[in-house]
Amino acid sequence: MVEFTTVLAGLGDALNLTNLLFVIAGVAIGQFIGALPGTGPVMAMAVAIPFTFVLDPLPAIAFLVGVNKGGLFGGAIPAILINTPGTPDAAATALDGHPLAKKGKPVKAMKMALYSSVTGDTFSDIVLITLSVPLAIIALQMGPVEIFALMIFAFSIIAGLIGDSVVKALIAAVLGLFFAMVGLDPEHGTPRLYFGYFELFDGLPLTAVAIGMLAVAEIFRRLANIGKSILPTIEIPDTQDADDKRVSRAEYWSCRYVMLRGAVIGTVLGAIPGIGSTAAAFMSYASTKQTSNDPESFGKGNLQGVAATESANSAVMGANLIPLLAIGIPGSITAALLISAFKIHGIQPGPLLFEQQGRLIYGLFGAMLMANLMNLLIGQASLRLWARIISAPESLVFSAALVLCITGVYASTGGMFGVAVMLAFAILGYVMTSFGYSVVIFIIAFFLGNKLELSLSQTLVILDGNPMAIINFPVALALLLLSLLSIVWLGYLAPRRANKRALIADDQSDTSSK
Repeated sequence: MVEFTTVLAGLGDALNLTNLLFVIAGVAIGQFIGALPGTGPVMAMAVAIPFTFVLDPLPAIAFLVGVNKGGLFGGAIPAILINTPGTPDAAATALDGHPLAKKGKPVKAMKMALYSSVTGDTFSDIVLITLSVPLAIIALQMGPVEIFALMIFAFSIIAGLIGDSVVKALIAAVLGLFFAMVGLDPEHGTPRLYFGYFELFDGLPLTAVAIGMLAVAEIFRRLANIGKSILPTIEIPDTQDADDKRVSRAEYWSCRYVMLRGAVIGTVLGAIPGIGSTAAAFMSYASTKQTSNDPESFGKGNLQGVAATESANSAVMGANLIPLLAIGIPGSITAALLISAFKIHGIQPGPLLFEQQGRLIYGLFGAMLMANLMNLLIGQASLRLWARIISAPESLVFSAALVLCITGVYASTGGMFGVAVMLAFAILGYVMTSFGYSVVIFIIAFFLGNKLELSLSQTLVILDGNPMAIINFPVALALLLLSLLSIVWLGYLAPRRANKRALIADDQSDTSSK
């Protein structure tokens, strides 16, 4: 058990002026880099780690945490303003954030993203501080069978709610799973589908695929539609109503249950190693749309859609540290980078960490809460700046964004091969979008492909090839049944009800007009 005096000493260390300055610097750098299309918190942390060698452990780790927290919100900025998310989870924010920006409400959309991001992040941090060890133990109880069933459930929900056709969504998912098979077999390490390119032994780089399909494809589309006249990227009316520039207390309060649900989803999935913020963001968005009284408004500029995704993907950050601190297993790429920073300073995450380094850990907890406050303050100060910058001519903005995407992928993948992959998948993304196939589903399937394949192989071994043995795993069986119900409901029953409501509304409008 950690003594109360140790907790107070750790929190006192966090309030040290040096630590505060490093937290502020980390958040500011994270927001700036996250706002650049083609980059993100992972790249920022990877670049920042060598600069922490000369620092003491607490300011070094607090700085990296600040970079990560700032980058999580920063990624929502290009997704909302120009529909070019630099990361897969930011693509969920773009679904409703960009339509709001096109309506002349970019500041409102970004403020909702900021408030919900800080809310979800703070909720997750409080859970981390109070329940880290018990939650880590619960997460470890989910074996390969349960994780496989959870992934199937996530796919069924997302496929039914993203896009207009469940069939097209499932085709996109299968295509994503196919490309995830490139590289080494996750179970046996056998190379496959690499066609003599040894760069593909580790699979297609996620950064290049995601940025190509999500950001570069959209940039190509927007550049192709640029006419002879010079137009701003987003029209912000000069006589904009004050309500379009802020999120009122009533609007924030109306999203309280949405943000709470997103924070819970992000915290639970973040505590399970390997699931990640992308799945959390889309599962939160899907559940919010499904339970809404006006599901047709989603994808057209609904504030609840922004709140759902940002609260969920930000909540993953704190929850990722639960398995890292309690059992030494990183739950994500950023958590893996943090574990390398711990080891650089001679600290071994694991069950004995709270006993041996209790003061440092509670200092880190204090720094995380402080970083949330700095994220809110710095974000508030910079939102209008981003909205004005993005009002520049679209030819300039998208050309610069393309250069940043190329530079980011070149740096993250280590050469031109990654850039070539990015351009190839940008073309694929352009074609898929043109024919109504969801690139978001593709990215999620690609991202989870290896984990799904590995958990499937392990599940088959555990069940000894007998599908009926699934009854011995009640949690997995319940998730699979929910998957079947969601496909039936979302793919067949819900569209029929929506069409019936539309016909009734048309009949009523015709009657009233007569």
